[in-house]
Parts: sequence; structure tokens; C-alpha cells
Amino acid sequence: MAVKLKGSYTVKPAEPTWEGRQPLSELDQVGCITHIPTISFYRRPQNSQLQPETLINTARESLSRVLVTFYPLAGRLRWITKGRLELDCNAMGARVIEAETESKISEFIGELPEYHHLIPKIDYTLPIHELPIVLVQLTRFSCGGVSISLCISHAVVDGQSLLHFIFEWAAQTRGEPLMFPPFLDRKALRAGIPAAIASHSLEKPSFNLPSLITEQEEVKEKEKEASLAILRLSKDQVEKLKRIANQGLENNTDTKNRAYTRFETLAGYVWRCACKARGHKPEQQTALGVCVDTRRRMTPPLPWGYFGNAIIDVLATSAAGELTSNPLGYAAGRIQEAVEMANGVYVWGAIEYLKCHEDLRDFQDLGARLSGERFPFYKNPNLGVVSWLSLPMYGVDFGWGKEAYIGPGDVDGETAFLVPCPSGDGSVVVALCLQADHMESFKKHFYNDVV
Repeated sequence: MAVKLKGSYTVKPAEPTWEGRQPLSELDQVGCITHIPTISFYRRPQNSQLQPETLINTARESLSRVLVTFYPLAGRLRWITKGRLELDCNAMGARVIEAETESKISEFIGELPEYHHLIPKIDYTLPIHELPIVLVQLTRFSCGGVSISLCISHAVVDGQSLLHFIFEWAAQTRGEPLMFPPFLDRKALRAGIPAAIASHSLEKPSFNLPSLITEQEEVKEKEKEASLAILRLSKDQVEKLKRIANQGLENNTDTKNRAYTRFETLAGYVWRCACKARGHKPEQQTALGVCVDTRRRMTPPLPWGYFGNAIIDVLATSAAGELTSNPLGYAAGRIQEAVEMANGVYVWGAIEYLKCHEDLRDFQDLGARLSGERFPFYKNPNLGVVSWLSLPMYGVDFGWGKEAYIGPGDVDGETAFLVPCPSGDGSVVVALCLQADHMESFKKHFYNDVV
């Protein structure tokens, strides 16, 4: 597919904004701290006189206005010391790229491997303070439709904050006022505040696990080709899996053993299928990394509209044989245990632990991306699952109505994204990256087990 670049612009806030350095919280500075791409497609409405150029120009202008409120996104990141970052609110602006293609939107919706031409390319060999926090690519299709791809630094926002920004940007594009202001004070998570607890009294949190294979095996794993796939489960299939996972819990009155959620069920199902596809020996240890939104788990809860990272990674672990030989409820239960561990006490303990840690690069994947390797944790025999099932991700209207599709622009490492279908009928899309040698076997188990 040929995509022709038409222009590249720096979009700065439309009005003067506060300038200065802001500390980031520890949760901002661990895990993935590179840019996370999302993409949405908009078909041209029937009988509409609105031209794609008008939509693109309006989106550029409204981005300048919304950056006044969301001014940290117009700044730059800077390294300070020991793998730590700070946010320089300097109004340097976002980068906007305009492009066009002779292709049609129908050729791309749901075809994740083809999206990379529609996503801004980022040169990570540049110093981090030269990289915009936000990059946008607006691509016009021959059918009159438009795609909007947004790459935003994960060191500044998580999925909840990302969608907050996108919805406010879209509202500005429609000419509507700000709906809900962001809460920008990261001191709510004690950003920039020294540790309050002595390091020797802290327990190491479980979001960073040593590799479960030898160094020689790690080298071989890195050399294996990865494959991407988009898999779908209907509402009936999702409900069937939930019934299977919750067998025996229907009449359980013990509040400590609640029913497994849709996320716990589907994440457990993907983990189980991956073990089968990889052909693990029964004794092989495997871990599943999941992200937990802590906003309402803190005591007190974080302020509404908290703008930053409020997610924490937790690990579910098991022997592969236990996952594949037990009913689905076993895998869902292992995930439930890990998720429920992420309460306020655990999160504050993890933050204090990170404050005391000598170098946060031990918990970051920036170096892996720069060297061309996948994130060290998310590879065979482990797996990552990211859920967008609870995010209000649909209905982002830039003036052309509801999007035809919105979802991740890429899947990195051996990871699965769980995304609700745009139809809103309860069906789910699983965007999966796995070793190419295992993908066909995974698909077989994934669909055969829900027949």
C-alpha cells in the first residue's frame, strides 16, 4: 500500500499555558514508556457536503485549542537521573502529519498488520527531549474517508487518560465546550515526593518477574518471527466461556469467591490457548501479565479525571499443565487472585518500593525497543494481556459521526489486546501477537474450544 505524505506540522497550544518542570509519578515511569499507537477510521457520511480536507483542517485547529487545557501533552520528557524522567511543560507542541492514499477504508478495518503505514513513525534514536509527546497522522482515503492515528507517550498517560483527551479533542472539533477538565496534579500519587518508608522494610511487588527460561533459550526466542492476528468472539461465545469458567459458582454465597468477570474469563482463555499452542511441558512455569486500573482501588480514590498513569501490572503464575488440564475456571481464578491483590495498600507499597529503587531502568522497556528487541518479559513462555473492555472507547465523533473502527495501532511482544466490537452487541476482538510457529495452533484451540 502506498501512502503519500502531504505535510508535517507542529501544533502548539492556541493560548499561553503554564510552563515549567513537573515530576512524574513512579507509575508513569515503569513498564512501557514509549508511544502507544491507536487508530480510528471514519467513513464519509452519505449525502454529506463536508470534504475530507475540511475535517483534517478542523482537527488540526481544534488540537491547538484542546492543548491549552491538556498543556502537559504539548511538552517534552527529559531524563534526570537513575532512569527517572520529568515532564517539561514548554509548549513545544504536538506533531501532525497529513497523508493520503488511493486505498479504501474497507481494505484496512480489522486488518491490524496493515496499519503501520497509517501510524506516525517515531525515531527513538533521537534524544527523548526532542520527541513530541503526541504525534498524529491524518490520512485521507480515495473513498472519501479518513483515518486518525494518535501516538502518545505511555510515560505521560494510560488508556483511561488517553481516551479522556481524545473525547475532549473530538468535542472541540465539533465546536463544543470542554466536557470534563483533567486533574493534572500528579502529587495525588506522590510524584516528586521522597520515599516515606525505609527501603529495608518494603516487600518487592510482583510486577517484575525474572525470566522463566535459560539465557540460551532467551536468545533463541528473540530470533523467532512474530505473527499478528485479529480474532473475534461473538456475544454467545463470550457468554458460553463465562458459563464454563463459573461452573460451580452459581450458588456460591461466599463473597470472597465472586464470579469471574468477562475479562478474567477471556484473559484466562487466551493464556490457556497459548500454553496449548506452544506445546509446553506440564511442569513449565508460565506467567500472565495484566494491567489493573487503580483509580477506584486507592483509599481515598484518585480524583475524577486524574490525568496520568494509574495502572499497575500484576502477574498471574501457574504451571502450564495446571492451566491445560484444569477447567477454564482455574486460569480465571489465578488471574482473579492477581487482580484483587492490587488494592490501595499494594499500590502504595509498590510506589514506595520504586521510590527506593536505585535505577528505574530495571522496570522499563525503552531500551528493548531501541535495540529492536521485544519487551523482555512478554515472550514465550509468558504472555501479556491488555484489556480495553471497560474503557468508553466508542463514539469519538470529530464531526462525521461514529467511527467505523477504533483500536490499537500495533501489538508489541507476545501480547493480546481485548477490545469490544464497535457494534456494541457484546462481541469481542482479540488482537494477538504470537510467535509465527504457534499462531495456527493457537487459532485452532481458540475456536475449537468454543464450538
